[in-house]
Amino acid sequence: MPALRVHHLNCGTLRPPGGRLVNGNESPRVAARLVCHCLVVETEQGLILVDAGFGEQDLGARGRRHRLQLRLLGASLGEDEPAARQLRRLGLDPADVRHIVLTHLDVDHVGGLADFPRARVHVYVDEFQAAMHPQTLAEHSRYRPITWAHRPRWVLHRAEGERWFGFEAVRQIQGLPPEVLLLPLFGHSRGHCAVAVDTPQGWLVHAGDAYFHAGEMNPHHPFCTPGLAVFQRAVAMDDEARLANQARLRSLVRDHGDEVSVFSAHDPSEFERLSQATP
Repeated sequence: MPALRVHHLNCGTLRPPGGRLVNGNESPRVAARLVCHCLVVETEQGLILVDAGFGEQDLGARGRRHRLQLRLLGASLGEDEPAARQLRRLGLDPADVRHIVLTHLDVDHVGGLADFPRARVHVYVDEFQAAMHPQTLAEHSRYRPITWAHRPRWVLHRAEGERWFGFEAVRQIQGLPPEVLLLPLFGHSRGHCAVAVDTPQGWLVHAGDAYFHAGEMNPHHPFCTPGLAVFQRAVAMDDEARLANQARLRSLVRDHGDEVSVFSAHDPSEFERLSQATP
């Protein structure tokens, strides 16, 4: 049995307008609530962070570096939300974060990178190239180079590897325990991926922004609120691939739901369920 211990963190509360058009159960005049769901994995070799959410430099006046993006996302960042601060409250040292594994390089997933300057940062080479050499106006708009101005220790990976629960090109991450895997899920961005972690309670699959609403993983009657459906189509680099990957994730839930827990980066109901279930 794997000996990994996992903590679920919300590293950035988002309150976009739309109410029930986004969350599905509130007045349209009430701001919706989304989260930035990150994982901290305790290993014998140190800590692994899956996505970095927003960081200390995004709080208050310091958030001016992403002012437009923060406003568009409806960011309502709490002083206690950066991962580094949450680690300290858990009795963990942020300096012990050895690796950060990213689903992609959007600002709400990488804002906290600078809080862990010594960590190795793992990302697919396709995503790295999209961020460093954007080819479209959408890519120029979505990536914020200031989030990696501290020159992270990048470790680039290609979509190649073995089969895993029907997914192809799944690979272990060199230097990390074999219980942590990369799953290519291109579509939302050019090099988007999921991160799977084997725990004593079963597999956790952090699907990043492959989907946004828990209803999209219903294997029989998938559902997404209108606001999130429109947003996902608008920001996808390859919407056909995004939808195909959602279908693959639903099949994973349908066929292996007793072994695998799939969750997205932003659905608050998934975050609350999993964080409350953590021993």
